[in-house]
Amino acid sequence: MGQKALHSQKFFVLLLIKIIESISMSAKEFFSKLFSRYLLCHLLAMAAVVVLLCVGVKFGLDIYTHHGEGIVVPELKGMTFEKAYLLLEEDGLSIVVSDSGHNKKMPADCILAQTPAHGQRVKEGHVIYVTVNSPSSPTLVIPDIVDNSSVREAEAKLTAMGFRLTTAQMVTGEKDWVYGIICRGRRVSNGERLPTDYPLTLMVGKGTFDELDEVDYVEPADQSAEGEKDDFEEVTEPPTDL
Repeated sequence: MGQKALHSQKFFVLLLIKIIESISMSAKEFFSKLFSRYLLCHLLAMAAVVVLLCVGVKFGLDIYTHHGEGIVVPELKGMTFEKAYLLLEEDGLSIVVSDSGHNKKMPADCILAQTPAHGQRVKEGHVIYVTVNSPSSPTLVIPDIVDNSSVREAEAKLTAMGFRLTTAQMVTGEKDWVYGIICRGRRVSNGERLPTDYPLTLMVGKGTFDELDEVDYVEPADQSAEGEKDDFEEVTEPPTDL
């Protein structure tokens, strides 16, 4: 029994050694094939193809979209609309009025602003949007501030709208309360439309009242005073016969 057991142990040891040797040889073959020159060449070739495709797409898009090429947008500010139209037409560009403004120092119908700005490059046929100077200032509606606002609120609203305010005129009334608006010598009311370049003067309460506006309270007369006759006579009961 001892010899059979010994032979069995030797057999299992030899079998385990063979298995280990076969596994080690398979791993060596696997890594040798993985890092073989043939496989590395294929991987490098695939990477080169991917890089070339990326570069080709980039250059193709640049050529298709004319990247880096274009027309330089000229300076149009201060130029009349007609002149700007002719200049852009020569360059193959279009012009569209997107807004209007008012600047007293510049002539009417001249360009106040443009988009895109001067110096930018655009493609042929691109539209340049401009703001044109109006011959007159815009008219706006006076908000509901008369008899409904403090002087601080009224000034904030009017200046935000673009109106120019002069020194307030102090009038009789509650302090810092707006009682009216004067424009060019006449009083204007809420809802009236006025040009923004017309100066406005607020009529503001000074916190005091004139004597004429004060109410006189008359005390009731003291009829018991000396020298005054009381018209009231006490009526006595008529005498009765005994």
